[in-house]
Amino acid sequence: MLKLKYKLDLQFFAHKKGAGSSKNGRDSHSQRLGQKLSDGQIAKSGAIIYRQRGTKVHPGLNVKKGKDDTLFAIINGIVKYQRKDNKLIVNVVPITEGGEKKG
Repeated sequence: MLKLKYKLDLQFFAHKKGAGSSKNGRDSHSQRLGQKLSDGQIAKSGAIIYRQRGTKVHPGLNVKKGKDDTLFAIINGIVKYQRKDNKLIVNVVPITEGGEKKG
């Protein structure tokens, strides 16, 4: 019978570091995209109506598109969304002094 003279004491070490704090903490902030003013709300001149990437919503009357595709009002008025040719379009309808819509 064979009798072992040495006892093997093997230890296996991790080949990856643990979840240390030096490698964490690089999460990006959310971009806060989406609708900022709803249908029927009052928009002041320069107010952001819709923040987006690409043209999910297209500019209509009295609305301009910024270089990052943000839609904003160019006059004071009421925000109106409509669907035309299978596109969603946002318009700003001006308000008269009497509180009624023009046109």
